[in-house]
Amino acid sequence: MKLLLDECVDQRLRADLHEHEVKTVADMGWSNFKDGELLHAAQHQFDTLITVDRNLPYQQHLPKFNIAVVILRARTNRLTDLRPLVPLLLAALPTAPAGEATVISS
Repeated sequence: MKLLLDECVDQRLRADLHEHEVKTVADMGWSNFKDGELLHAAQHQFDTLITVDRNLPYQQHLPKFNIAVVILRARTNRLTDLRPLVPLLLAALPTAPAGEATVISS
């Protein structure tokens, strides 16, 4: 599965997702894209966008994009708070629907 880590997600989380092909927004040169531009570009190359941006589903009309969005909801955006969510994230990825937000929280 091809995963894109949003720039608000610690890129070191990539190591915990080693069984998937993972790129970051910075890797793709998309750091200055607004959310709509990012989703538009990402839908053509990735299966899922992983973010911690809780407002994304309210700011974008996700059904118009052919990409799943997974929102990690932890106490902070720090790696130590995100890592415990990885097993839940890995379990959710195969069924996360395109055009919708799936929230993963502890």
